[in-house]
Amino acid sequence: MTPHEARRRFAAARVARLATADAGGRPHIVPITFAVDGDVVYSAVDAKPKRATALKRLANVAANPAVSLLVDHYADDWNELWWVRADGTGRVVDPKEPEGVRALSLLADRYPRFASRGAVLAIDVRRWSGWAAAAATEQA
Repeated sequence: MTPHEARRRFAAARVARLATADAGGRPHIVPITFAVDGDVVYSAVDAKPKRATALKRLANVAANPAVSLLVDHYADDWNELWWVRADGTGRVVDPKEPEGVRALSLLADRYPRFASRGAVLAIDVRRWSGWAAAAATEQA
């Protein structure tokens, strides 16, 4: 799968899994809503019920900015299977700064029930990769 096709499939997905690790290397993975703007993926602390807005994923990115995101498609017809991974560097953006305002606008456009409640997470993607069963079958 080409990086362009991987980014296209990723951007069309509704949910991703964000993998971070703390300073000690302990992994943490959570599902996130997101928006793609070129080679940057945005997510934000939203208004869904949470214990706090100081989320572990934000603390992990501050301690260790290397992150991965994963989206996938499953079907009982295994010829339709695919996954895409975006590897990059995470950073926390103030929602009041221009980049944060733009990110929140993209998220609100994508998810009608979206409401911000905290910081924006920006991931600068350095590598888009993926696999699709159909492409693997064509190459065999």
